[in-house]
Amino acid sequence: MAVSGGTPEWPVAGASGRPLGIDALLERVRRGYERIGPREAYEAAAAGEALLVDIRYAALRERDGLIPGALVVERNELEWRLDPLGSHRLPEATGHDLRIVVVCNEGYASSLAAESLHRLGLRRATDLVGGFQAWRAAGLPVTPP
Repeated sequence: MAVSGGTPEWPVAGASGRPLGIDALLERVRRGYERIGPREAYEAAAAGEALLVDIRYAALRERDGLIPGALVVERNELEWRLDPLGSHRLPEATGHDLRIVVVCNEGYASSLAAESLHRLGLRRATDLVGGFQAWRAAGLPVTPP
């Protein structure tokens, strides 16, 4: 990842200088951290070792239900709510060493969200491979809508 003035920049171009497509961008972003599967996320949350953060929009939560105990934070508020130094942070945003598992619907938007949290210094942030749909398919607990 390129660094300018000590701040990581979004990888927007490949080695050729041409713009990256979303698939290449996701691949590059995901190389920057270790993603987590549904069972591992469940066990980490149950042990109090990770905070599950559901960024799905309301219509998906209303259609499919919720992960019990997950913190719901709309994607457009994520950085504001989880930045431990932010003026609009949630009480759960206790420090930069917090392990956060971002959950979207299928595991795509959550990758970009986790990268954004890394940029805020939340280096243990990750995302759920396959998102909520993988969680549900694994037979893990879901509160029905």
